[in-house]
Amino acid sequence: MSAAPEGRRDAAAGPAADAALVAELEVERGGFRLEASLAVGADQVLAVLGPNGSGKSTLLGAIAGHVPVARGEIRVGGRLLGGSTTRDVPLPARRIGLLGQQPLLFPHLSALENVAFGPRAQGLGRREARTESAGWLERVGLAGFERRRPAELSGGQQQRVALARTLAARPAALLLDEPFAALDVEAAAGMRRLVREHRAALGIPMLLVTHDPLDALVLAGRAAILQAGRLVDEGPIARVLGHPRTPFIAALAGVDLVEGVALDPATVRAAGGLVLRSAERADLVTGAPASAVFAPAAVHVRAAGADASPGAAAAVGEAGANRWSGTVASLEPTAGGVRILTAEQPKVAVDVPTAAAVALDLEPGAVLAFRVDPADVSVRPLV
Repeated sequence: MSAAPEGRRDAAAGPAADAALVAELEVERGGFRLEASLAVGADQVLAVLGPNGSGKSTLLGAIAGHVPVARGEIRVGGRLLGGSTTRDVPLPARRIGLLGQQPLLFPHLSALENVAFGPRAQGLGRREARTESAGWLERVGLAGFERRRPAELSGGQQQRVALARTLAARPAALLLDEPFAALDVEAAAGMRRLVREHRAALGIPMLLVTHDPLDALVLAGRAAILQAGRLVDEGPIARVLGHPRTPFIAALAGVDLVEGVALDPATVRAAGGLVLRSAERADLVTGAPASAVFAPAAVHVRAAGADASPGAAAAVGEAGANRWSGTVASLEPTAGGVRILTAEQPKVAVDVPTAAAVALDLEPGAVLAFRVDPADVSVRPLV
């Protein structure tokens, strides 16, 4: 993919090679307080994940200039855009692209004129703006749709026009606020592909707010976890989602997170007695807080025995590391199988394929034995 066609706009308006987004800010809105410090390099994508009400949209609003900053500052490409000690740069001059769940297209304008709005506002002539906009529509797979108005387009097509309109304005930074959430699976996959293709060509920092770990895995190199207005974790995607530090992110990533104390450099014991050992040493400090993570589908399950009882289940659970048993408390459907939750370990999910569930004759009250291989367990110190 090539960059946008050149027009008569000043070359300085294009994304600078050293463009980067730096935000160190505090926001106070009613009783809510947001404190965040983050940096996104040129052509990098930082995914921001967190539960509802954690401050994700407030963070984007502050960077875009819609939400006042109580303390701190925001810089893009070295330009100071706003903060508590300076006058904010007006919204049109900030050159911050914002793409949300809703495309927010002008209903009375054609797709071509919607995309041309930004270039025209930046001083490009009508003919050149239309030529450039047609190029962007082609880039997002909508060649031939130039004359259609939003009401004549599908939801996925409208979001593609919105993406083209955002990129045609040549933003210095791009904020993505769950732009794929309202799309069906096929349309969302197409939008992810388009954003990924244009990421390198644009060479600008991107901040992606999402609830879907797939968005982060496909588009971002790093992730930041926002909870109750605070950044509680930030780092490479593989580490943040591969070994989550919070129960919310563990649930989002689809893994089991067990917290406890270290028994040795590779073993964690939870408060309920569950002992989990990893095949790899993580240099845990004996007696210090630590956590273990494994995939629910990595757990092997068998019947504990016809004469088993809840009391017997507790005894089996103390048989050794990575082995436990439990009484089935609930069964939940999952893609291609069943999720088991036990009374003894209610926060540890175990997934079994449908065929295995049938063979086990699963039902509430059944006592099962569980085992997970050390190679499938990851342990880390709690910080």
